[in-house]
Amino acid sequence: MIEKIDITGNGYRIEEPFKKYAQKRIGKLDRYMPRGYKKDIVCKIVVAEIGKSKNSDKYEISAAMEIPGGKVIAARDECTNVFAGVDLVEAKLLGQIRRYKLEVQPHRQKRGLKGLFIKRK
Repeated sequence: MIEKIDITGNGYRIEEPFKKYAQKRIGKLDRYMPRGYKKDIVCKIVVAEIGKSKNSDKYEISAAMEIPGGKVIAARDECTNVFAGVDLVEAKLLGQIRRYKLEVQPHRQKRGLKGLFIKRK
């Protein structure tokens, strides 16, 4: 779990159920990070109320993960339900983390048993 998660609200009061839900969903993204980077990840989540009308409210959820080495992975989404917005932001962060992991740790070539017994020049 990512232990350093800062959740703030801009025009929105952060309540305990939302805070627990966001920590649970965003906190488990560390399992997709390379092994050496897991302990030092800092995540900031900001929820802002952008549109208030009679029928529905609109919120903007943005998250930024600071990874050691100066890399920042960020995502944001607009939604009418803050819980659904966290799910959308989590999916966007997951895709960016996978791309980042491919940059840091490229795939190994699979040679099978032939690579063990054949001498290469």
